Amino acid sequence: MSPIVASVARASTLDDVPGVARVLSRSLHDDPLFRWLFPEEELRMAKVRRFFALAAGFGYVPAGDTRVAETAEGVGAAPVTRAAALWAQPTNNPEGPLVSLRTWPHWGALIGRARLAAFVRIFAEWKMASPQEPHLYLAALGVDPSAEGTGVAGGLLTAGLDEADSRGLPVFTQTLNDKSVGFYEHFGFRCVHEVPHQDVGTSYFLLRPAS
Repeated sequence: MSPIVASVARASTLDDVPGVARVLSRSLHDDPLFRWLFPEEELRMAKVRRFFALAAGFGYVPAGDTRVAETAEGVGAAPVTRAAALWAQPTNNPEGPLVSLRTWPHWGALIGRARLAAFVRIFAEWKMASPQEPHLYLAALGVDPSAEGTGVAGGLLTAGLDEADSRGLPVFTQTLNDKSVGFYEHFGFRCVHEVPHQDVGTSYFLLRPAS
């Protein structure tokens, strides 16, 4: 078997959107949010992939700061995206009005009328929970299951946290997966707020203070 060669984290381009969507869908399709949004298990993976293709392609790649980490099966082999992180800088908004105008028709078709209004409420609660001071926002972090336990996701997260530290910025994120809270706490986050959502679960809001 060829040795696995890990690459450093790098900024993504629009060419990376399919890889970003693939990795995040493989990593997060069983997240409580997506189990609720897309209850049909046989369709969920494809719909979550479309979800992240929209989020990354319209927002977090062109207007945010999406990072990817790659591995290759041996020296000289083509690298493959194994982890992705969707970041927003304090000075940009990948989910802002201009992005929303372009994406909401797609969200409606993907999510469906039955859950769209509730999804909008959850989304609004996430926005209201964000810190008022300048901060880095981590919208999503995921690793391909084939690379779990290799440190790829932790390395990608650490790269973003190191940047935050160099700029004296706090980092904010949220999750509906209570199993993820401990992972983030390992990297210095602390749970600062919880909001229950009927039929969906509980949002855990996590903050890593500026150092």
